[in-house]
Amino acid sequence: MTTPMPGGLRLMAVHAHPDDESSKGAATSARYVAEGVRVRVVSCTGGERGDILNERLKDDAHILRDLTRVRREEMARAAQILGVSHTWLGFVDSGLPEGDPLPPLPEGCFALEPVEVSAEALVRVIREFRPHVVTTYDENGGYPHPDHIQTHVVTMAAWRAAGDPEAYPHAGEPWQPLKLYYNGWSAERTERLHEAMLEAGLESPFADWIANLRRRPRRQIGTHVPCAEHFPTRDRALLAHATQVDPDGQWFAVPLELQQRVWPTEDFELARSIVPATMPEDDLFAGVRELEDPDEVCRRAPERDADGDPVVAYVGPPALPPQEEGLEARSTQPQDADADDRDEMREEEGHSE
Repeated sequence: MTTPMPGGLRLMAVHAHPDDESSKGAATSARYVAEGVRVRVVSCTGGERGDILNERLKDDAHILRDLTRVRREEMARAAQILGVSHTWLGFVDSGLPEGDPLPPLPEGCFALEPVEVSAEALVRVIREFRPHVVTTYDENGGYPHPDHIQTHVVTMAAWRAAGDPEAYPHAGEPWQPLKLYYNGWSAERTERLHEAMLEAGLESPFADWIANLRRRPRRQIGTHVPCAEHFPTRDRALLAHATQVDPDGQWFAVPLELQQRVWPTEDFELARSIVPATMPEDDLFAGVRELEDPDEVCRRAPERDADGDPVVAYVGPPALPPQEEGLEARSTQPQDADADDRDEMREEEGHSE
């Protein structure tokens, strides 16, 4: 599992906002760092349009004066806790539009940037860091935030272009990451933790979620990375984003021991793989570790299909439709709102941007 590779293994996690890296895949990052893997987090935006979600800090004059700078400081602390390096891609938070009809996105925001501009910026980072594996969000962004959806679009474009010597030739030597994953959102995990809380005689924070799970597409998740021993590191990194996380909120309502016992993994969808893949997996580097020299493979210009995409050995399966018949699979409007229009599942993402 920890066989040394020439030059060492490298993982890149592409996220929309500071704090996403700590709420999605953070224990996996910490686990690989502990094994000697180099991990780079890329934040596409600075979270400039985020709200102060921690009630204890809503009237803090220092934070109100310069939330952007505070969020940068929080990100630096989280990166240090996780042991990862970090890059700001440099785009501006789009905010989370709400209303019917939805208001237009603000001019100059990340979601309105031409894809080729944002992709070129990410290609530069990929060619500089040279990851073997990249993680990002699924085509729905994990949930319908404009920046999360744009992060998916940009990452897919950069993954296709990074190994192409004719694409952005000024942006560094070509480098083709071998595997691309989506951060997994497991309905089964929520259900299992909910049941375990009730069995333990505790109030479940997921009670309002359970009925709504049927309204979400069922992702076909085949990669489960054991990382329970790193859950405390994940929590410390998330708490470093103090403006975005209530330490008494739902993120921390489930006892750590119960989480480690009931669901000791973080979950991912393998979306594309240049190397052969066999499901299920328990390692993001499965198939990469077996290569004599992964770097040499990444330097090769991959064979491309008629559309110009890298020819892959594995393409992930599509999401299954929602279990509740007749509902739309995804939209830009909250799907999870109950009768009083609260959207617990979206609130739990840590964003009301």
